Amino acid sequence: MKKAGKTSLWTKLFSIVLILFTSFVLLDTFIIPRAYVIENDSVAEQSVNTASSVSSTADAEKNTTESTSATVTENSYSDGNISITITKYREYDTDIYVADVTVTDASYLKTAFADSTYGKNITEKTSVIADESGAILAINGDYYGAQNSGYVIRNGKIYRDTISASSQEDLVIYEDGSFEIVTEGSVSASELLAGGAVHVLSFGPGLIENGEISVTESEEVDKAKTSNPRTAIGQISDLHYVMVVSDGRTSKSAGLSLQELAEFMQGLGVTTAYNLDGGGSSTMVFNGTVINNPTTNGTSIKERSVSDIVCFAD
Repeated sequence: MKKAGKTSLWTKLFSIVLILFTSFVLLDTFIIPRAYVIENDSVAEQSVNTASSVSSTADAEKNTTESTSATVTENSYSDGNISITITKYREYDTDIYVADVTVTDASYLKTAFADSTYGKNITEKTSVIADESGAILAINGDYYGAQNSGYVIRNGKIYRDTISASSQEDLVIYEDGSFEIVTEGSVSASELLAGGAVHVLSFGPGLIENGEISVTESEEVDKAKTSNPRTAIGQISDLHYVMVVSDGRTSKSAGLSLQELAEFMQGLGVTTAYNLDGGGSSTMVFNGTVINNPTTNGTSIKERSVSDIVCFAD
């Protein structure tokens, strides 16, 4: 009887320890925010609460060019440096929002972290990050914080150089504003940086390369093959870009497959296009207003908090 009692006690203790450990792992993975800072070119971790932040390079490298007064309408913006026109399309039984953007210098194409902090489980709504960054136009980024691997280069600094997968395609934005889609492992993050990369986004896949649709049937699997809200960025020509966000998962908007997204962007004259985080994350913000209808489950229209944005700002 005593032996049975001891066994039962150890079983209970083991169960409690297992529950506590599992709870901590879940909290650490999905809830507990952690900031990562660059120290002597290596990444170090530190605890963070939502009231504190680490200054991002986006704040440290503000463009000092003095812009002229802007001309702003409900669907356009122009200040002499940045010109934006927003157009809403209805294709594939879906509402699609396209921002056509031209800039005079590549430095106006920027990225920003939630709470100005690179880290894990640090998120804010796209509209909030846009406001904090002074963005005129913004879309959600690659949600790097939901992954433990995949290249992260922002504003000319490497934050993560861990390969996500042998087939992972990244978007490289160079200092001259040109786009290139590369495969992680075929080139290192350090080599990209040395070659002039300013931003590297790791989500994918690539949609269009050299004007031709590059997404393949093998990449059209699971949810990627179905219709969903989508976010993508593309380049038409030098310093001429488009940002595309589609609604989805509602009775009004079915959403897009990757193939449909690629076909649509090819029709816009895009030469290079890249798929960013979609689903409930898909959000476009213009002049402080969310212009699409972001939703996770189709029953409520609201923004999801994300790790980062891609934006245009003076």
